Amino acid sequence: MLQIAFIRENQEKVITALAKRNIDATSVVEEVVQLDEKRRATQVELDNILSESNKLSKDIGELMKVGEKSKAAILKEKTVLNKEKSKALAETADALAAELLEKLYTLPNLPADIVPVGKTPEENLNVFEEGEIPVLHEGAQPHWELVKKYDIIDFELGVKITGAGFPVYKGKGARLQRALINYFLDKNTAAGYNEVQVPHMVNEASAYGTGQLPDKEGQMYHDKTDDLYLIPTAEVPVTNLFRDVILNENELPILTTAYTPCFRREAGSYGAHVRGLNRLHQFDKVEIVRVEHPDKSYEALDGMVEHVKSILQELKLPYRILRLCGGDMGFTSALTYDFEVFSTAQDRWLEISSVSNFETFQANRLKLRFKDKDGKNQLAHTLNGSSLALPRVLAGILENYQTPEGIVIPEVLRAYCGFDIIN
Repeated sequence: MLQIAFIRENQEKVITALAKRNIDATSVVEEVVQLDEKRRATQVELDNILSESNKLSKDIGELMKVGEKSKAAILKEKTVLNKEKSKALAETADALAAELLEKLYTLPNLPADIVPVGKTPEENLNVFEEGEIPVLHEGAQPHWELVKKYDIIDFELGVKITGAGFPVYKGKGARLQRALINYFLDKNTAAGYNEVQVPHMVNEASAYGTGQLPDKEGQMYHDKTDDLYLIPTAEVPVTNLFRDVILNENELPILTTAYTPCFRREAGSYGAHVRGLNRLHQFDKVEIVRVEHPDKSYEALDGMVEHVKSILQELKLPYRILRLCGGDMGFTSALTYDFEVFSTAQDRWLEISSVSNFETFQANRLKLRFKDKDGKNQLAHTLNGSSLALPRVLAGILENYQTPEGIVIPEVLRAYCGFDIIN
């Protein structure tokens, strides 16, 4: 959430920055500023009445001490009127604050200066590419055919149990999935990230804290009975570990990693590009989350990008890194790099990671602060990245490592799997 003081003092800057997201925020920004002015004016009036009431109470006490009961009675009548006024003003101030908050929730984060202008994914900027695209044998197949051939993932069985988008992993497919999770976690912990296990459901406050609500409400699975949401990513519970926390500056940075299943309704996702593992309602992901000092968050973002690169280099998958344009960035992000692996069998790039800096946007919602050297509270910066999302990594391995004899397991995973080929 954008800070109201920043909006108030930088209205044109906010409007110009959000235009990079192809959003005309003029009217919302004006409404926000007007609501804030009304709220502050109401609060000043309320504070003045409360101050006057405190003075009247003291005056009444002094008059009663000297027997001036009639004068005290007159002042008492005034305190009754002040009480009624203050109650009405307090209700008005609360209503204005609630309305202001709802307006603020509709404004996405401001893009960083280096975010490219653009409306569609085609306008994202390719900033890095590495790895040799393999030449596959004649008759090579996409992963949804390979998993049937080797009986390692059963999409139809998932439909029987639950519905489309909930696959069942079997035999070597299940073991490869587990191997990837353990490998990713080991890489992250070796890089200094502290592993945590977190709940797979969160309350409304947590979903608001990281910005999934209200922006992604229609994409989240919601249990109305207990008012809990299935997590779309480990980012939500992990970042909320620090909600309403005031850290000491010397505690920064904080590096955390977690494995969780993720649940997304993916409403409106249709077409050939969502076949097989390309888009699921339930999938596994290993996440990295950082809480950083504002002066060091972009250096940290670069470090996260290099970390994900090192994993893909070890997996020996061809990949590229895109700097997302304003129109393709997530609601909460100030700057996002997407990693994509090339699927030779599908002849297309598959997104497997997003690494983002949210600056103070999440921290403002979370009330995540730290005490600086002067003892003043400042908002921290939060960052997160997929390290990695499993379905498309698995699809890339199955397709790019296929041979006429079977699917060769990347060397770095063999100790985790306990086998070196699926055949």
